[in-house]
Amino acid sequence: MAITQYQIPIIDISALVTESSDRHLTAAKIGQACREYGFFYIIGHGVDIDLQQRLEDCSREFFAQDLATKMQIPMALAGKAWRGYFPVGDELTSGKPDLKEGIYFGAELTSSHPQVKAGTPMHGANLFPPNLPLFRETVLEYMSVMTKLGHILMTGIALSLGLEASYFSDRYTSDPLILFRIFNYPPDQLSSNDEIRWGVGEHTDYGVLTILKQDNLGGLQIKSKSRWIDAPPVPNSFVCNIGDMLDRMTGGLYKSTPHRVQNFSGRDRLSFPFFFDPNFDVEVKPIELNHVVQEDSQERWDKASVHNFQGTYGDYVLSKVAKVFPELQRTVL
Repeated sequence: MAITQYQIPIIDISALVTESSDRHLTAAKIGQACREYGFFYIIGHGVDIDLQQRLEDCSREFFAQDLATKMQIPMALAGKAWRGYFPVGDELTSGKPDLKEGIYFGAELTSSHPQVKAGTPMHGANLFPPNLPLFRETVLEYMSVMTKLGHILMTGIALSLGLEASYFSDRYTSDPLILFRIFNYPPDQLSSNDEIRWGVGEHTDYGVLTILKQDNLGGLQIKSKSRWIDAPPVPNSFVCNIGDMLDRMTGGLYKSTPHRVQNFSGRDRLSFPFFFDPNFDVEVKPIELNHVVQEDSQERWDKASVHNFQGTYGDYVLSKVAKVFPELQRTVL
């Protein structure tokens, strides 16, 4: 299918940040974007530009190192916590290796935390490069800021659905599952048989909300109305998209939109997806919206129905883990 240039909505969320009287108008714009695209840009978010630049600088410094140095913090070392570095080709999408390398992070939890003591997967301490002292404090500060932003945006999404502002925090995200990734995409190449190799192939996100910082090189594409459109960089913005669980909650009114990445720039591309998801142990249920469920499993990239799923968010996300890193399956599950 042809790639079409189109402008995904850009929404100034300053009214949500300041909790002003105009926030319902902002929420309405978010609702329209969620119904029509499942994606939108945000500006007016208040996230410090210097913090963003420090994060980018630290990340470029890390990925510029040789593989042996980066492999000092491999994902296997973190075990069930599901943290650390993976090299190019180790992460799979729909069974095919992605052309990217990256580091996985999550909420920083000590060994005394109840969920860590209980051996709950995807909970624990992060792994940080020992030779880059600023990396740890920068990542932890960024995750803290983005968690606050996630709560703000979920307030807007709740209002957009005609719900009380605290609907999601009361039921799902008072203690959200926080997952943060830093990805480096080397320049895309054709395989030996001239097949396109994707930085990351077509997929949807698992949870409720993704907040993406991307660098200035571009490469993100989303599938809208059966056509692929570009989501080019917008200065000092974040790209937001909804995930499978919000699709399930809203009966398909807000759809988790497929997206993919190919790095056409000829240079290394950085992206920083931050996943603001339901609590690991909470059961995800449909919202009473007087809305007929829009079943679209035959249109989805994986032919799966998010509306037939029963269980906790932890059940759902763990069902995906084995497909992403098969070699770590036994460690995490």
